[in-house]
Amino acid sequence: MSPSPEDADLVIADTRRWLERAVIGLNLCPFAKAVHVKGQIHYAVSFETGWRELLEAVERELLTLAAADPEVRDTTLLIAPLADADFLLFNDLVGEAERRLVQLGLEGVLQIAPFHPQFQFAGTTPGDITNATNRAPYPTLHLIREASIDRAVAAYPHAERIYEANMALLERLGPAGWDVLDVGARWLPPDQRRD
Repeated sequence: MSPSPEDADLVIADTRRWLERAVIGLNLCPFAKAVHVKGQIHYAVSFETGWRELLEAVERELLTLAAADPEVRDTTLLIAPLADADFLLFNDLVGEAERRLVQLGLEGVLQIAPFHPQFQFAGTTPGDITNATNRAPYPTLHLIREASIDRAVAAYPHAERIYEANMALLERLGPAGWDVLDVGARWLPPDQRRD
């Protein structure tokens, strides 16, 4: 049984809940609220598992975002719930996606930021709560306009301190505080569901 449109709706709903409760609610990204409130975030779901198909989805979304009016679509979250559950393998896919961005001539126009349920910063342990800043319910590629980043950073004093502030906030919050946010995945692949 393949995923249905309702499956995609639940994946998007989980991602929105994470965005609203964690990213915006904890102010992990002070730039996210404005595009969310204005409805300028496009959510795309790819249930592909193979790299070739996932990279084709990345390419489609990059080209669509680059061609879109920024007032209508400023950023895209490409959610791939069936992508590699292993973060290191997913990170390799991100590297391929970044090469694809360069091949498309979009370097300097768009960027790709990875999020993953098992995201792990270099030099941390898997259980380190600070990894939660980049832990989304599903493997996700955030496609971002560089011009938007430049405007946001120019308008936000001391943008370089966001990372350190997020680490300190998550350490105060701790794993129990993160769990209270309830921002995990509710969708299960059809082969993992109980009837």
